Amino acid sequence: MAGRIPKSFIDELVARADIVEVVGARVTLKRAGSNYKGLCPFHGEKTPSFTVSPSKGFYHCFGCSAHGTAIGFLMAYDNLEFPEAVEALAEMMGLEVPRETTGTPERKGDNEELYELLREADQIYR
Repeated sequence: MAGRIPKSFIDELVARADIVEVVGARVTLKRAGSNYKGLCPFHGEKTPSFTVSPSKGFYHCFGCSAHGTAIGFLMAYDNLEFPEAVEALAEMMGLEVPRETTGTPERKGDNEELYELLREADQIYR
């Protein structure tokens, strides 16, 4: 689990995730037009105010204002940190999470230029 998860992978994961499948595995949902409704898992209620929109890829509760994507739902419902939720969603979809290595030589070169500028500024303003 070393390294950052690329933003492009996260964006693709959220876009490809079936939020109805993710939420429906934990909450009983019923079709209501083009959306799905159910009892909100984040607060007690008797009348469904929790809506899942497959076309928009998010959930929203009109009772407690909880909302988000499949990753956000997993974070809130399963009490996961962001990287853990990404891993869980990727596993549900049968994908492996790529990792970026930090401190690559080209990035170090970029920083070296900035350090040189800071050293010059330090000499000028002493």
